Amino acid sequence: MTSWLDDFDTRLAELDAAGLRRRRRVVQPAAPAEASSTRLIVDGEELLAFCSNDYLGLAGHPALVDALCAGAREAGVGSGASPLVSGHSVANAELERELAAFTGLPRALYFYAGYGTNIGIVPALVGAGDALHSDALNHACLIDGARLARASIHRYPHADLAALDAALAAKPARRQLVISDAVFSMDGDVADLRALLALCERHDALLLIDDAHGFGVLGPQGRGALAAAGLTGAAASRRVLYMATLGKALGVAGAFVAGDETLIEWLLQKTRSYIFATAAPAPLAQALRASLRLAEAEDWRRERLRSLIARLKNGLAGLPWSLTESPTPIQPLVIGGNREALAVMEALRERGLWVPAIRPPTVPEGSARLRITLSAVHRDEDVDRLAEALHTIARSPALRGRGLPA
Repeated sequence: MTSWLDDFDTRLAELDAAGLRRRRRVVQPAAPAEASSTRLIVDGEELLAFCSNDYLGLAGHPALVDALCAGAREAGVGSGASPLVSGHSVANAELERELAAFTGLPRALYFYAGYGTNIGIVPALVGAGDALHSDALNHACLIDGARLARASIHRYPHADLAALDAALAAKPARRQLVISDAVFSMDGDVADLRALLALCERHDALLLIDDAHGFGVLGPQGRGALAAAGLTGAAASRRVLYMATLGKALGVAGAFVAGDETLIEWLLQKTRSYIFATAAPAPLAQALRASLRLAEAEDWRRERLRSLIARLKNGLAGLPWSLTESPTPIQPLVIGGNREALAVMEALRERGLWVPAIRPPTVPEGSARLRITLSAVHRDEDVDRLAEALHTIARSPALRGRGLPA
């Protein structure tokens, strides 16, 4: 007698055949603290990595390590309960105040994870009978939050503001929510936040922005994409909720959402992933407070990123694969086919470089890519080494039998 459970072997084989099975790697830093995101031991092999979202190179900074250890000695390593029971520590409360001040918004709410933030706050804002408008290239956590909301979902073409305007003008519901990444994680392009807000103002909609990949990198002192657009402080709109993660440019873990005092209070009262989850431990909040100070003070890290981005773009000119138009540390090199992308990834690994291939469903069919990410602690010679390797791979006849086009 067969069981439907036997189908999983077949389904896994189908993933293999399509070049879509993912492989988890065991990773540890191979270099001194501040360069820990660029030199990694991957499954026992030391590699130069271009795949971390540690954009400012803060994840291994001694100041963060010291703050984390001091926080653990003072408060222990666990929070013990959800934030509304007894898990909201002094450190967490201070971090929320500092995040609000840093972003130039009235109030912030600190979460344990970015995914947990978005799948909770979207259903807290809209529900059955409401309308939700989502950019076609939004991150999975926004997509899943939209599905959980049970609102009517209108998916507009990527960055197509005319299509969004028409959908909002149709007034499918009294309550309308627009959700969009600020920096799109697989392409690196930046949403037009001023134009999005103008549409929301015109149509009485609420705007939720996910700035996971812009916070710490964009705007004055790294205050994020919303600050870069001039929409914080006195120019802040009660119509905007600003979400960002703390495990990328800030180098630790967690996330937050900031905005109008009343909206944040509503989210505190109604977000299930906040109410029913154990709070983030105080030592993490202390490390984040240290990271926030460094991100604000050390503009050289963002200047360094800009220099590396320009160097990479120049170095990759002339390749048979296209580099997207991204002004951010996310520099995707679109290869096309799944097996072709895997072949380039493996050829780089053989040369001591780690740039994982990104394939569907994370990106659209036919657009598998190497998602190259830069960190402020990459060296010029690191970028040159990657560019030279890619040019060598592109010219190599021996690789054409492994999936690369002739």
